[in-house]
Amino acid sequence: MPNNLNGNKFDRIISKTKIYLVIIAILLIALCVYEIRFIMPAIIIYALVLMYTFWTNNKRRAELSEHIRELTLNVDNAAKSTLINSPFPLVIVETDGNIIWKSSKFIQEFANVDINTYLNEIVREIRLELENGSDDVKKELEELICKHIEIGDKKYKIYGEYVKSKSKDKKDKKKEAEYMTTLYFIDETENIEIENKYESSKLCVGIAMVDNYDEIIQRVADEDKPAVIAQLEKAIYDWASEIKGLIIKSDRDTFVLIAEKQYIDVLEEEKFKILDQIKEIDIPGQLQSTLSIAVATEGDSNYEKYKTAQAMIDIALGRGGDQAIVKKDGKYTFFGGRTQEVEKRTKVKARTVAHALEELMREAEKVIIMGHTNSDIDAMGSGLGIYRLAKVNGKEAYVVNESANAGLEKFIELAKEDEEYSETIIGKDRALELITPETLLVITDTHKTNYVDVPELLDKTNKIVIIDHHRRSTDFIENAILTFHEVYASSACELVTELIEYSENEVELTQLETESLYAGIMMDTKNFTFKTGVRTFEAAAYLRKCGVDIIKVKKWFQSDLETYNKISQIVSDAEITNDTIAISIYDKEDENANVVCAKAADELLTISDITASFVLGRLGDKICISGRSIGDINVQIILEKLGGGGHITLAGAQVEGMTMDEVRTELIIRINEYFAEISN
Repeated sequence: MPNNLNGNKFDRIISKTKIYLVIIAILLIALCVYEIRFIMPAIIIYALVLMYTFWTNNKRRAELSEHIRELTLNVDNAAKSTLINSPFPLVIVETDGNIIWKSSKFIQEFANVDINTYLNEIVREIRLELENGSDDVKKELEELICKHIEIGDKKYKIYGEYVKSKSKDKKDKKKEAEYMTTLYFIDETENIEIENKYESSKLCVGIAMVDNYDEIIQRVADEDKPAVIAQLEKAIYDWASEIKGLIIKSDRDTFVLIAEKQYIDVLEEEKFKILDQIKEIDIPGQLQSTLSIAVATEGDSNYEKYKTAQAMIDIALGRGGDQAIVKKDGKYTFFGGRTQEVEKRTKVKARTVAHALEELMREAEKVIIMGHTNSDIDAMGSGLGIYRLAKVNGKEAYVVNESANAGLEKFIELAKEDEEYSETIIGKDRALELITPETLLVITDTHKTNYVDVPELLDKTNKIVIIDHHRRSTDFIENAILTFHEVYASSACELVTELIEYSENEVELTQLETESLYAGIMMDTKNFTFKTGVRTFEAAAYLRKCGVDIIKVKKWFQSDLETYNKISQIVSDAEITNDTIAISIYDKEDENANVVCAKAADELLTISDITASFVLGRLGDKICISGRSIGDINVQIILEKLGGGGHITLAGAQVEGMTMDEVRTELIIRINEYFAEISN
């Protein structure tokens, strides 16, 4: 920069001198025109002026050059002094690992460390980035280096800049130019410790709720209620005190927790042992209390964290309760959830939802009902029940069916033989034509955004109702205006039957609708064996009064001889792991693989000493898994880790991008993780 400035000044001086010389020449020429005798003197004078000008310019140029040399020498000395006496450890290194120079601070800082090992690793990374990077990446790397590294018990941020140097082997013309860089090591250990301390001291907001509080209060004798409530509250307050948190009772069964993030991390390490402690409380009548906890660790304000925790507690309850959920870095982590869902004896909610649903139907332009992808009889039966409820309320209604398993295809063919249902059961294209913002969209037998039969319909209207019985997952439909989500229920058909029972108008179900509702309950309970409560039999009794032909329904579930042979082969190929868990593989191309696997998993549970079964099948590019248990093992927790879901006794998953053997290995890992968690 000094050279440029002085050069510019010198150029300006030369320019001015030329102007003066021109002016002098013009004046001398004018003088000679008037007096010819002045020609020779004028030439001599002008020559002397030129000589003087050149002499002064050369002298000035020499003075400027000397000034520039002195300035450059001073800057070089200052730069060298700065490098040598740098307060930061500094090293100059080539990308081949050769250390050119290191500062005294660098030598002092890493005197007790084998720094060459770390430098070689850094240089290796630099060389790989330069060799494998694109032109844009190389350009960016050449401009600036910024890396983080831990050396000993300290953490450093490394800054540097690449400089291309000539090839050291001048004879080898093919050898590429070497890179050289100066690396500054900035000790940021203290800053990181302060940052970690700040992060760990951030406040987290949680909500704790006693799941079956109403059930306990109803069934415990009046004289025992104060003692039971005192025990529950003491356990919760003691738990909050252990983590140095503040807990406030906001409702008779709900508590708001405020604690530092470092203690939430401790709770995660302990797997929220309060979940087990609360179940150990002695309650008269052989009752067991359970707790649901939701903790939000992120949010711009404590109020935002509280609202997040409120949404999360709904997820915990929707998954059956008796579990804790922590939201961290945008991800949900689940703990507990191993207790069977407790059936709710009261039907107040069913009555309330029934009246609200009918009101929404009356206000809507039309009603469209949709189940889950690869639909089954529970999704279709509950859909037809809602269809009849809409028709009773005088509304145009349709049931969407874009995909169905093999067992349901026969039912749909049978239904479409009836003129009414041939126009009622529609596909994706027809549904997208019919739906408007004023349409009421009712989702049955699922609550997942990525599992509905036609996801595009969710964006076409804001009037969405959800009726489901599966344990709630994190990708639930958030914008529903009415939700009837009861995980204690055996099936969506059971829930819809209750809504029909409590309808304000008298609902007359057709024979097909009655039988499809009964079939949905029958299928999901495995002939009234699993997840069957008092309300399940009450719903079945109501449908029996409506004229169900039980023999006809049973025939829908009969397997042909070919399918039965497939199931028998799968059962015979089963292997036992963890003493009581059966795993079998159906590795054949079969469009009905998921149905075959589900039936085989059910069949494996009929064998003594088997408490859970998993059957893997090939479904196109995916590997499907059907999981079943008799209740001792929570197959939902196991398959949830593979992207699936369901219930404690019945769950499924579909895995992409893995081979059959890889999925089997991953499944065994998840099973072992499950047993490790419950043993802690």
